[in-house]
Amino acid sequence: MTSVSITDLKANLSRYIRELHSGGEIEVLNRGTPVARISPPILNDDEDLDALVRSGLLTRGNGRADEMARKVLGEPPIKLSASLSEALAEDRNDRL
Repeated sequence: MTSVSITDLKANLSRYIRELHSGGEIEVLNRGTPVARISPPILNDDEDLDALVRSGLLTRGNGRADEMARKVLGEPPIKLSASLSEALAEDRNDRL
């Protein structure tokens, strides 16, 4: 959770809204004392989810991520010729 003063929150509100949008939580401080906590809305009702789908803010998943990747990216997901750990080790060889 991010702690932020009221002054900083006012000056950088857009940045903190983006953080909330990605699932973060913000504790608001007044002279170092917590006075509020801001968090994203909790959606536990199908009606809320349906409203987000209707508004275009949410697309319900179908459980097939590869199809979504092709739809969004226009191409199949990347296929690696090596494992991720092998690729990282190779990339880091010049730094050892």
